Amino acid sequence: MTPPNQDWLARSRQAVWHPCTQMKRHEALPIVPVACGDGAWLVDFEGHRFLDGVSSWWVNLFGHANPRMNAAILDQMNTLEHVILAGFTQKPVVELSEQLGQLTGLGHAFYGSDGASATEIALKMSYHYWRNLGQERKTGFVSLRNSYHGETLGALSVTDVPLFSATYAPLLRQTHRVMSPDWRLAEAGETAEAYALRAAADLEQLFRQQAGELAAFIVEPLCQGAAGMAMYHPAYLQRARALCDQYGVHLIADEIAMGFGRTGTLFACEQAGIRPDFICLSKGITGGYLPLSAVLTTDAIYAAFYHDDVSRGFLHSHSYTGNALACRAALEVLAIFRDDAVLDSNRAKAAAVAADFARLASHPRVSHGRHLGMIWAFEVNDARPGFANRFFEAALTRGLLVRPVNNSVYLMPPYVVTIMELQAAFATLQALLDEGLD
Repeated sequence: MTPPNQDWLARSRQAVWHPCTQMKRHEALPIVPVACGDGAWLVDFEGHRFLDGVSSWWVNLFGHANPRMNAAILDQMNTLEHVILAGFTQKPVVELSEQLGQLTGLGHAFYGSDGASATEIALKMSYHYWRNLGQERKTGFVSLRNSYHGETLGALSVTDVPLFSATYAPLLRQTHRVMSPDWRLAEAGETAEAYALRAAADLEQLFRQQAGELAAFIVEPLCQGAAGMAMYHPAYLQRARALCDQYGVHLIADEIAMGFGRTGTLFACEQAGIRPDFICLSKGITGGYLPLSAVLTTDAIYAAFYHDDVSRGFLHSHSYTGNALACRAALEVLAIFRDDAVLDSNRAKAAAVAADFARLASHPRVSHGRHLGMIWAFEVNDARPGFANRFFEAALTRGLLVRPVNNSVYLMPPYVVTIMELQAAFATLQALLDEGLD
């Protein structure tokens, strides 16, 4: 007989060091034991069901235990699970690289294992490019205030979330922060576009002063996830692209969280009509099935590494680079997007629940209700310290998994979620607010 939930909770606390967690809190705050997945739902060992409102940390696109994804990975497993990518190649990694190149307008995909490793790869490539061109002074990096790009040391250096970075400050590179275009920070009466352009002027001021020492500007396009789904106008990206061109600084688009349809287009940069110098992809790339990340860049940047001198090559690696199983999963994700008109379906769902979310956003305790693609978010104005944990736990008792960021509550479900499930989720959030949970 399968052990009940409490047995798994006790064993997990005893044996597992959970990520992004103060483990002592789990003396009181529940760990959710998941026995299986079913579409947009997670099921515990006692049969309780939870709508996965965060796509299992923003990775799941087409639901848990998706039959089509399962079949593709099983087929690949019976052929080739992995081979070293240094000096060897295989079908899935070639086909995936070709398709990602066509979709992004960039080429020569370089693979890692997760989002933070993609950030590290892009930062190293940018610096090394300038070094190969003899511009060794260009070692600096720029990111937005409240940005998040991962938690390895290089990625953490361009992350502006003190909870994650402050402890490790002595180990981190000094980097530059510029104004966030987050429209919640706009002055009264200032439009989102006007504020975005004002934020871009701050970037221009830094470039004007220090461009000769800057390698790259890294940005989360359209939405800063860990800042509480901080959304902004695409005019910022357009202006940033122009400034990077003008001052000779690379533009790195961190599409790790916002890529693969989260913002309503396959990649968020499309809504600004720009092409970055580097694009970082992960999370949804395999539909939530296997760890994989990719960095694509321009032919000109690739050419700067193409040389007889080995030291001018990009010698970054890890053992599972371009894993065949993960690449096959990613290929199936792209096939599902094509075959099932996923982006059109998502837009239809969002339109169908617009009135439901508008009612929630008009709640007297709510401010800054916002929606982008398959992301809905708002602030709870009167939230007290510890709100995020209390809200998380109360939502779980009603069958909804959400993980607020401070007082920001967001919903970012798998794309297989139905209109009725979305409406029920909004109703649950409304009920929690009505009950005065703070």
